[in-house]
Amino acid sequence: MVLALTVCGIVVALVVVGLFLFGLRRRLIQRSGGTFDCSLRWDVAEKPDAGGKGWSYGVARYNGDRIEWYRVFSYAPRPRRTLERARIEVAGRRLPEGEEELALLSDAVVLACTHRGTRLELAMSEDALTGFLAWLEAAPPGQRVNVA
Repeated sequence: MVLALTVCGIVVALVVVGLFLFGLRRRLIQRSGGTFDCSLRWDVAEKPDAGGKGWSYGVARYNGDRIEWYRVFSYAPRPRRTLERARIEVAGRRLPEGEEELALLSDAVVLACTHRGTRLELAMSEDALTGFLAWLEAAPPGQRVNVA
């Protein structure tokens, strides 16, 4: 009986520590400001599947001329993807379709882009989309910007 209670106590303590580390990582990412919730689907086919597959929930952070994208359910201290402003080309936007509505946040708008020849989709709120497009258009003079 004592052994079972000890094992249960250790499991509960590990779960609490894991949740604390998730929260601490999120705070550290947000510390410098300029973050927004952003789902990502990388290497999308020419005709995207509206089945909701391939989306990863994450947090994006503006860092100079880059967007750093972090997975939410990860302990990694470094971003999973880094997108350079000069390499992002916006192809269009749309509302989530089919099962995507279940896979994404309720107010999400899907933005189709290419980055260094790789097709990707970003899903974010309307407010975050406005800020993202303004950030793209605010490129320094001489940089090529392609915003649809």
